[in-house]
Amino acid sequence: VQLQASGGGLVQAGGSLSLSCAASGRAFSSYAIGWFRQGSGKEREFVASVSWSGVRTYYADSVKGRFTISRDNAKDTVYLQMNSLKPEDSAVYYCVARSGSFAYTRSYDYDYWGQGTLVTVSS
Repeated sequence: VQLQASGGGLVQAGGSLSLSCAASGRAFSSYAIGWFRQGSGKEREFVASVSWSGVRTYYADSVKGRFTISRDNAKDTVYLQMNSLKPEDSAVYYCVARSGSFAYTRSYDYDYWGQGTLVTVSS
């Protein structure tokens, strides 16, 4: 499966952005999808994930209550709605995929990585 992330940009602290991850290839609806991010000079970290059915979701503590992950299997797309953004949310955001039933949280769980989209939150 090939993944294309989009929707990044520059936003002021407290603002919102919505990222999209469009997939092409076979059987998107059977893939768990996740978002990871990597800020400048920082290690890559898990953000959120959703199971193939959309029933299971999991969030990093740092974004819980502010970010929402969802998917539309009819459109082969996963979304990450980001609200109440903070400067520390600034990073390149990557969407990732793997087959499976759960909402996986570790980077090595995932087989497919898209190119990133840059999110910059100004203070």
